Amino acid sequence: MTARGRTRGGRRLRGYLFVLPALAVYLAFAVLPALHTAYLSLFDWDGVTLGSWAGLDNYRRVFTDPALRGSVVNALVLVVFFALLPILAGLLLTALLARHRRPGMAGYRLLFMLPQVVPLVAVGVTWRWLYGEDGLVNEALDAVGLGGFTRAWLGDFDWALIAVGLVGTWVLSGLCMMLFLSGVHKVDPQLYEAARLDGAGPVREFVSVTLPQLRGELAVALTVTTVAALASFDIVYVTTGGGPGEETTVPGLLIYRLAFSAGKVGLASALGVVLSLLILVIVYLVNRLSRTPS
Repeated sequence: MTARGRTRGGRRLRGYLFVLPALAVYLAFAVLPALHTAYLSLFDWDGVTLGSWAGLDNYRRVFTDPALRGSVVNALVLVVFFALLPILAGLLLTALLARHRRPGMAGYRLLFMLPQVVPLVAVGVTWRWLYGEDGLVNEALDAVGLGGFTRAWLGDFDWALIAVGLVGTWVLSGLCMMLFLSGVHKVDPQLYEAARLDGAGPVREFVSVTLPQLRGELAVALTVTTVAALASFDIVYVTTGGGPGEETTVPGLLIYRLAFSAGKVGLASALGVVLSLLILVIVYLVNRLSRTPS
């Protein structure tokens, strides 16, 4: 081996040594628990007594049991409210705030980012009060003459999931806006000047210049918000507890119930594995679609 080869080998070894502590922590607290969960999903186990081999039966139940399958469907519905609507709201706010600098921009950003600072449990408690029969939402509807639309939003079979989803929209819109505003700052100002010389108005300028330059930020926002939707637990647990009936039950809440209340750890593990695989597939597709064409 030449001296240059030995030097490169030594540098590579030092690089691995620097990475080793973080890799060990990741393996201990992420990879190994995930593999153990996959192992438990193959057993019928109550968490206390000796488990029995179940093979793929738990996975079959995930796809055939209406309650388990319905929880996944509810999570997919929440993707609309946790991901798509916040991204649209973030783009709209970015279009309004980014074209011209206005006084108080720091205040705007702080206001829209506030939901990210407040714990989700506090958010859930607050919105549970707002959605109550005598809450601010119904009082506002009464005040504008729409008293016929008032209801117990979180207890209504038709509106409960939508009401919970709108809480997620409120929480994540500010995050999307901040991501897009940070992306706007890296756009070459000459692109905007060229668009204005060509007679582009605010809408055409945003669609033709700003939006294509936010491809990376859009991918990050879609990934983060989609994972938040599919892995949702806090807001649902605090606001509705999965009710009324099973209308707002999501996989995260159902996994908790199965593992700690029903004593079905194997089934809960199988649902967790299916949920993890679903998240990985969606994240992979998002990253593939967001790649800049070569």
